[in-house]
Amino acid sequence: MGMTDQLPDRSLITDPARVVETFLYALRDKDFDAADEVLDDDLVYQNVGLPTIRGRQRTLKLLRGLSRPSAGFDVKIHRIASEGSAVLTERTDVLIFGPFQAHFWVCGVFEVRDGRITLWRDYFDFLDMVKASVRALAAIAIPALRRSL
Repeated sequence: MGMTDQLPDRSLITDPARVVETFLYALRDKDFDAADEVLDDDLVYQNVGLPTIRGRQRTLKLLRGLSRPSAGFDVKIHRIASEGSAVLTERTDVLIFGPFQAHFWVCGVFEVRDGRITLWRDYFDFLDMVKASVRALAAIAIPALRRSL
C-alpha cells in the first residue's frame, strides 16, 4: 500500500476530496465504522441505471455484505478533483466474491457537506461490467488471467 492509499487520521479530515478518499479506503479495509463516520444520515447512493438507495443505514446495510470473509472491495483512484463541496473520482473498483474478482472502471460524483457525504453517484458501463465478470470467471479456471490493481 502506497502513501496515498492509507487512511488519514479521521480527526484531520476537512477537505471534501480527503473525506471521499477516507470513505473509499475504509470500504477497501472493511472498516465500516470509519465509512459510517463520513456518511450523512440522508445520504443518496446511486449507481446510475440501478435503483437509488436512500439513507446512511440502508447504504451501510448493503455495504456490510462485503464484510464476509470471502467478499470484499478494492479501489484504485486514478484521478480525484474537487470544487467546493463536489468531488469527482475516476477509479478502478474491484468486487470480490471468493476467487471471483471483477475489475471495472467507475466515475464517481460525491457531494460532501460538513465532512459528511450527502450524495454518492457512480457511473459505469454495463458492458464493461459484463466483460469484467467474464474475465473474472475465466481467471477462476485459469489463475494466470487474474488481474491486479
